[in-house]
Amino acid sequence: MNVLKEWIFTTDHKRVGILYLIGSLAAFAVAGIVAMLIRIEHTTIGPTITNNPHDYNVWLYFHGAAMILGFQIPVLTGYFANYCVPLMIGAKDVAFPRLNALSVWLFYAGIVLALATFVMPDPPDVLWTGYPPYSTITSGNTAFYTFTVLLIGFASILGGVNFLTTIAFMRAPGITWNKLNVFVWSIFAAFVLQLIFVPVLGSAVTLITFDKYLGTTFFDPTKGGDVLTYQNLFWFYSHPAVYVIFLPFIGIVYEILATFAKNRVFNYKMVVYGGFGGIVLLTGEVWVHHLYVSGMADWIRVGQMVTTLLISVPVGLVVIGLVGTLYKGAITFQTPMLYALGTLFLFLIGGLTGIPLAVASLTIHLSDTYYVVGHFHYVMAVAGTFAIFGGIYYYFPKMTGRMYNETVGKLGFWITFIGTNVVFWTMMDIGVKGMPRRYFDYAHFPQFEFAHQIMTVGALFIGLGFALAIFNWIHGALKGEKAPDNPWGSKSLEWTTATPPPSGNWKEIPKVAEDWHPYAYGNR
Repeated sequence: MNVLKEWIFTTDHKRVGILYLIGSLAAFAVAGIVAMLIRIEHTTIGPTITNNPHDYNVWLYFHGAAMILGFQIPVLTGYFANYCVPLMIGAKDVAFPRLNALSVWLFYAGIVLALATFVMPDPPDVLWTGYPPYSTITSGNTAFYTFTVLLIGFASILGGVNFLTTIAFMRAPGITWNKLNVFVWSIFAAFVLQLIFVPVLGSAVTLITFDKYLGTTFFDPTKGGDVLTYQNLFWFYSHPAVYVIFLPFIGIVYEILATFAKNRVFNYKMVVYGGFGGIVLLTGEVWVHHLYVSGMADWIRVGQMVTTLLISVPVGLVVIGLVGTLYKGAITFQTPMLYALGTLFLFLIGGLTGIPLAVASLTIHLSDTYYVVGHFHYVMAVAGTFAIFGGIYYYFPKMTGRMYNETVGKLGFWITFIGTNVVFWTMMDIGVKGMPRRYFDYAHFPQFEFAHQIMTVGALFIGLGFALAIFNWIHGALKGEKAPDNPWGSKSLEWTTATPPPSGNWKEIPKVAEDWHPYAYGNR
């Protein structure tokens, strides 16, 4: 009982991080099961599991909202930020420990509310986007959707205030800005974006609730409102949210690649200032490519087409840094490294297939097809999830004091990797040929039934691979071999503490040597 009380009332950044991890993985598991329901429903033309389109809409709503707002953003800016950032900068905790604890319990409240979707009589069915006018006239509980988004959004804002302060003012002596881990920089950039753009999303979903329940007309065109106002507000946050996910997961990949290639990060300053800095500057100017077919003026389309293509420059600098870090490295292929390399492969496919979607003349034909869904999953959903799983494997010994099973880890990776490409490459293929997204049934497109069956088989592979990984972590945490303090031979500061790290991390704040660097491998 005392142990449970300690965890509930903890302000230790490591325990708060682990609480974020448990909640995020719970959301991931349920959202993954819902994804399998969607996939099985599409295995055949006509009803497979349900004949009620409302059920299908609820599945779509929960899968998208839980994966993005309940899994990827919280596990990256909650678990990894909490667990790793203070250790990487030599701090004993975060700047505001109690605020940190409040943020994780706000997140849990959001998760519990989201799970209540499956037991309430009028669950939200507005997808994760909540577009009006449907969200203002549906019998589904739009207020429930709004409140869930606001809870998780507040948790994220509190995290932003905490970690920007921690990184700016709590670095150990000798750790200058140019000696920060790439992951710390990625968290810093991600929280800058969160603090700027989350309030816009909160305002947008609040105005929907006002329209539906209080009689306002912000988005009612029959009374002077405009549905495009909502779409602009929503994507003004939600496209930067792509980079709130991208930046930390790429930061994780950098930590893994440098460690397992035993190489310095290639072009460190260009990655940080040109790559991450360029993304932060440009990401607020690219949201309109989500609205190319929504009636926008041509001059806006052209301007935002240019900025959307332009943001590939800082992203390209980040990817070049990844490849350069591997160059002439003494590479070893443990499970974390496989996931990191898998992330690089999946992100490259996602990035290249995103270029046509940036071009207005091509997007007109590809918009609202399975091509968009396939691209989105490649570039962020599965690429980000591979990085997350690789990061959990990487920090598993430090977090638990035990080792996972390497054979099971590699097997889970390859099963998931194969399934991922089977599903989403096939998805993009039939999207180019005209398969629309978000359809409950596709009786008008019988030529795609076999492709859907192939994707269902691939989805089963994905589910099996991820299930193996989670089983591996649970088994390793309970029965794994005792882990050394630094099993990977990393030069980074977090691996200099005991395993697992004690409360306060160090007896005294560490002081690093003048020539210390977290990537002090080799001569490059």
